Amino acid sequence: MRRRAFLASAVAALGLRPGPAPAQDIGAAGSPDAMIATARRLAETPHAPPENLLQPPFDALTYDSYRAVRPRAGGAAQIPLGGPFQADLLPPGWLFRDPVAVQLPGAAQQHPFDPALFDFAPRYFPDGPPRMDAADMGFSGLRLTAPMNAPDQRDEIVVIQGASYFRALARDTAYGLSARALALGTGGPAPEEFPVTRHITIFGADAASVQLGCLIDSPRAAAALICDLRPGREGAPDTVMDLSLHLFAREALADAGIAPLTSMFQHSDLGPGFIDDFRPAVHDSDVLVIDNGAGERLWRPLANPAQLQMSAFVDEGPRRFGLLQSSDRFERFRDAEGAYDRRPSAMVEPLGDWGPGAVMLLEIPTIDEYADNIVAFWRPAAALQPGHAHRFDYRLRWQPPGPQALPRGAQDLPLLPLRSASGVEPVNRAGRLFVIDFPAVAGAEAPDPAALRLDIDADPGAKIDGQALYVLTPERGTLRASFVLTPDDGVDLAELRLRLRRRDSGALVAPVWLFRWTRARDGGA
Repeated sequence: MRRRAFLASAVAALGLRPGPAPAQDIGAAGSPDAMIATARRLAETPHAPPENLLQPPFDALTYDSYRAVRPRAGGAAQIPLGGPFQADLLPPGWLFRDPVAVQLPGAAQQHPFDPALFDFAPRYFPDGPPRMDAADMGFSGLRLTAPMNAPDQRDEIVVIQGASYFRALARDTAYGLSARALALGTGGPAPEEFPVTRHITIFGADAASVQLGCLIDSPRAAAALICDLRPGREGAPDTVMDLSLHLFAREALADAGIAPLTSMFQHSDLGPGFIDDFRPAVHDSDVLVIDNGAGERLWRPLANPAQLQMSAFVDEGPRRFGLLQSSDRFERFRDAEGAYDRRPSAMVEPLGDWGPGAVMLLEIPTIDEYADNIVAFWRPAAALQPGHAHRFDYRLRWQPPGPQALPRGAQDLPLLPLRSASGVEPVNRAGRLFVIDFPAVAGAEAPDPAALRLDIDADPGAKIDGQALYVLTPERGTLRASFVLTPDDGVDLAELRLRLRRRDSGALVAPVWLFRWTRARDGGA
């Protein structure tokens, strides 16, 4: 929660434009078709931000007092939805000031808000629950629970709260990165626009899945996000969401972000050097993985840059992209409280042809671990025009950390570049030494280095030499590649690309490793 607090203050400091508070319910949406029709109708009208409806004490809650307002069993908590699923409705206040209408299975209208649905800790509310006529104040979102890690206990599966954010858990994981229904203007020259969830409907649930939808609104667009959610279970730990985004623009959108993922990266073996921390790594995610339409798997380690930077990975018909937490080993992080070794990965798998566009990666500087400073999303090549229904279907997998759940991809790739590091070249103290370790994936055998070749490319003005490939740990089947980057004076940025191929056929044996070197962050030597 501290990270969300930091993010909120940063948004205010940067002058970013948050989405407006939703109004009192804009109409029941008891089916996916009804919600999609409501989104279309909403986009055909001028955007009208309604007034904020928060009343005391909800309008002045702090971090601590907000946590002291808890859904009450028999009230806002443990609402049965069908099958094993229950919902907890979340109170408004603190950072979450946008009222959200919630409609439960079989209900014709939204669920009325009432302070009596919540317990108020006496330490912060000595007079007990407030008494008010607040039926139109709305909730701030909800969380869904079901048995996932053990049959005799309830676990959180997903939380939908704050702008259009939601986050979910795989089996035996802890909350980390988040997703959003829609991003607008992320990383652009104008203030970012944050669409908000105005209405959540739980359409129904059965023994294995729950169906729900979110009505999204923003000054430049409205949308319906329809979801079929299947929690992880024993033998199949991924929590899987089949999502359909139905987007209706109020004006041409050249800066839409589809299936956005938001995460945190502070530091790893690749730096940055100015982070002084006892832990060897601090991050919710450390790699952007892309399976592009050409059949390549791209592996881009994340960075904490000196200045905000945006990268575009142009593609047509992407097969998969996502943010990976590549290690599930405690020794990698050495943080029992942070539990970074249990943070999930999230992979977006388009269902159908998304056409031309680019996977975009935004990396924002941060000095601590409380700011979500990484955003990855798909941006269509053509602007999304008003007057049309734009539909994007995709599967979002929330997976346990580590590479074991990562699909092999179109090619048989026996190696993964799981660890990357850099430092000053130690002999002549000139240039930047990069080392990339390639362990064999489970069930595969590492090829003989003599049968492989390194192809390393860099931008003009950045010299590559000292290339080497050798066995690092024979018992683990790990190979190490290394090279020295020497940038010319005046060169401040270079895109690096490393391919590990078989000498005889030229076939790749590992994902294509990518990295952006910047002098400001990494130094020239």
